[in-house]
This record gives sequence, structure tokens and C-alpha cells, in this order.
Amino acid sequence: TRAFDGTLHLIFQPAEEGLGGALKMMQDGLFELFPCDQVFGLHNMPGVPTGKFCFVDGAAMASSDTALLRIRGQGGHGAVPDKAVDPIVASAATVLALQTVVSRNVAPLDTAVVTVGSIHGGEASNVIPDAVEMKLTIRAFQDSTRDLLEQRISALVRAQAESFGATAELDYQRGYPVLVNHDGPTAFARQVALDHFGADALHPFAPIPASEDFAYMLQQVPGCYLFVGNGPSANLHNPAYDFNDALLPVGARYWVKLTEAFLTA
Repeated sequence: TRAFDGTLHLIFQPAEEGLGGALKMMQDGLFELFPCDQVFGLHNMPGVPTGKFCFVDGAAMASSDTALLRIRGQGGHGAVPDKAVDPIVASAATVLALQTVVSRNVAPLDTAVVTVGSIHGGEASNVIPDAVEMKLTIRAFQDSTRDLLEQRISALVRAQAESFGATAELDYQRGYPVLVNHDGPTAFARQVALDHFGADALHPFAPIPASEDFAYMLQQVPGCYLFVGNGPSANLHNPAYDFNDALLPVGARYWVKLTEAFLTA
């Protein structure tokens, strides 16, 4: 309809998962080449009724960091463990100790996650390996909590390894930052949904500890990242997930109305 007055930039971003396409585009001069007053993003959400809109003020999605941990001991025969330094035992103790990082260091009203998603060590039942490798994902909703988690994990894994006579090698990698919605753009985006889809179109929603590289864009340009319900489906990152095609006209209509409201003719 062209019922708006201004310039609309549509950002087609590659490689959101893991590679951080948003940051790459920004490093290539995205907002210098295509200046934006505000920026908006939309993601479907399984488990939320189809077509219902969800808005979160402030921190909406968590930061995402990765820790690669190698606990190195001294291999040996499984029948004479006293002649070895067992990294599997040290790793088991470390996994359990990591459960206290959040429960005994993060304030109860704050939210954080430390998950050991991968652990590998050894090949045979009668051989104590030289090393065990673990991979962790770490999530937080505040930068101060993010810093605290890195400090405590770094100290804890080294102390645990040392207590067993082993050593810990830690590669702590900072990933996506906390996604923080701006107050004004979020209120505006919510009002667009109310005006054109009605009060029944809004669905209560809490911040989620998943991460999104749109957070980089929101660090540079005011904006809002919102969600629309995908209906009953397996969750994201599940092979049984099924995108609900009925959302296509809903999302398209929402973008049109948001554009027309923001760039009033």
C-alpha cells in the first residue's frame, strides 16, 4: 500500500546460530550504511497459542557463554588406580561442584544457568585415561551475574582438579550478550499488536534463558525483540519441531501495521 512516509530497511541476517551473523553485519557497517531509528525482530514460540503476541520489557533473553574444560590427570591401569591420577573421578566431582555455582553464588531472585552438556574421557573399562573433556553452556540475564559466573567457574574447576592431584585447562568463551528490549520501542510494538489484533492477542510471557544475536543490534540501536505463538509443537532445537504456516499472514500483517504506525504518512 506504501501507506507510510520514510525509509524502511529489511534486514536479512544469516548465521544466527553460533556464528553471530548480526554482529558480522554490524562489523561490515550495517547501521552506518543503513541508519535505523529503531530496530525490531520477531521469533515464533512453540507452546504459546497460535498467533498470540508476547512482549518482555528489559532483559528478555540470556547471554550465552561456552566453557571448554579439560581435566588432565595421569593415565594408568584400572586395576592399580593408586599409580594414576584419575581425571574421571575429578571430573565427576567437578560436575557436582558446578551445581553450586548458581545455587550458592547467584542471588535467589536473579536467574542463571550452568549446564554441562558434554563429557568425554576414556575408551576401555580397565584403563584410566590421561584426560577428560567437558563442554559447558552458561546463561545469565545481568552482566554482573555473567562476570560472577565466569569468576566462580574458573576458580572452582581448578580447585576441584587440584584437590585430586589433577590440573584443569579452561577455555572460557564469551558469546552473545543479554538481549535487552528498550522501554519505548517495546511499548510501541505492544501497542501495535493491541491496536490491530486486540487485547486477546497478547499472551503473558517471561524472559527465557535461550540466547539470540539480535542482542548485538539492540546494543547499538533502540528496539524490541518480540515473540508470536507457534501453537502446540515440539520445542525449538528439537527434530520434531514444526513451523506453523498459519503464522505467515499474522507476522506479515504485524510488520505492515508496525511500519505504518512508525512511519505515519
